[in-house]
Amino acid sequence: MTDFAATRAMFHIPEGVIYLDGNSLGPLPRGAEARVAQMMRDEWGGMLVTGWNRAGWMAKPAKVGERIGRLIGAEPGTVVMGDTLSIKVYQALAAAIRMRPDRRVILSDTGNFPSDLYMAEGLVGLLGDGYELRTVAPEDVEDAIDETVACTLITEVDYRTGRLHDMRRITETAHSAGALTVWDLAHSAGALPVDLAGAGADFAVGCTYKYLNSGPGGPAFIYVAPRHAETAEPALSGWLGHESPFAFEQHYRPGRGIERMRVGTPAIIQLAALEAAMDVWDMTTMEDIRAKSMALTNRFIAGVEAACPALELASPRDAAARGSQVSFRHPEGYAIMQALIARKVIGDFRAPDILRFGVTPLYIGEAEIDAAVETLAEVMDNRLWDDPAYRTRAAVT
Repeated sequence: MTDFAATRAMFHIPEGVIYLDGNSLGPLPRGAEARVAQMMRDEWGGMLVTGWNRAGWMAKPAKVGERIGRLIGAEPGTVVMGDTLSIKVYQALAAAIRMRPDRRVILSDTGNFPSDLYMAEGLVGLLGDGYELRTVAPEDVEDAIDETVACTLITEVDYRTGRLHDMRRITETAHSAGALTVWDLAHSAGALPVDLAGAGADFAVGCTYKYLNSGPGGPAFIYVAPRHAETAEPALSGWLGHESPFAFEQHYRPGRGIERMRVGTPAIIQLAALEAAMDVWDMTTMEDIRAKSMALTNRFIAGVEAACPALELASPRDAAARGSQVSFRHPEGYAIMQALIARKVIGDFRAPDILRFGVTPLYIGEAEIDAAVETLAEVMDNRLWDDPAYRTRAAVT
C-alpha cells in the first residue's frame, strides 16, 4: 500500500496552494533541484565534453526510457527519450504509413489534441498522392476503421474531457482490418496503468512534463513494438539515430531497434530532472495510483455537483471510463478558473468552456479535494468570477 503522505513530501508545493493542474505541468520534485545542480556542477562543470562518456550522457535516452517503459507496460528496450512529443508523433505516423504503402488514411478523432492533428495534416500534405487525415467523433473510432486505414492516431485520454479510449479493443479492431496503431499517452503515462505489450500496440508516444513531472519542456518518449523495431523507418533520420554516429558517414543507416528513433542531441539537464522525478515511482504502483485517483475524482465530482449546480460535468461519470482528471463546463469557464487561481486553487481552462482539474494522488488527497470544492462553491455562490480582471485572456490558459 502506497504511503501518499510520503510521496507528497517528495514535491515542492507552494504554501497554501491546491495544485490541480499536474495534467498540464507537474510540480517540482524536490530531488530534481539537487540532481540538476549536481549534474551541472560535477558533470557539465567538472567533466565538460567528456561527460558524454564519463557521465554516460549518450546512454541516458535509453536508460531513462527503460524506467518509463515499466510504467506503460512496454517490453524491455522498446522506449527511448528525446525531442518533443510533436516530433515523436510525426516519427511514429511516418513509420506506420510506410509500413502500409497500399493505404492512404490516418484515422483520428475530433477530440484529439490539436498538435497531433497538425502533425498528421503536415505529413499527409507532404506525401500528397491521395493521403488524408480522417477524423470522426471519439465514440465512432472503432466503426470507422476499415481497409483504407493505414494507421490510427488516438490519444488514450481526451485532453479536454478525460474520456478514456479502450486501447486493447481499438488495437484489436485496427489489426483485424490490417491497420496499425499509434497511441498518444500524454495524459496516460503516470496517471493510470497502461499495457502496451498486452494490448498489442504498434507505436506509442508521450510527454514527461505532466504526470511524470520532468519540468517545462521536458523530453518526450517513443515506443516501438519489438516486431517492428528493425523495420520501422524513422523518417526524421537524425545523426543520433544513425547506426554509427561517430563514423560520420555521408549517408544514413538506421540504428538498431529503438535507437533509430533518436533524432537530435538529448537534453541532458532535463533528463537529469526527469531521473530524479522518476524516483517517486519506486514508492508506489500504478494500481495504487489508479485506485486513489478514481476515489478522489469521484469525491470531487460529488462535491462540485452538490455545491455548484451551475457547472455541467463534461467528463464521463464512470471513473473507469476517464483518466485522472475531471472537467466541468460553464460559459464563463475562463473567468471562473482565474478567480480560483487567485484563491490558490490551480486548474486550467480549455476552450471553449472547459474548467479542467487534474487529480494526482502523489500530492493531492481528500483534504485538498474538499478545500477545492469549498473554494469553487464560494466563487460560484458569490459570483466572484464576475470581475473584468478575470476575463482578460493570458497567453496560456
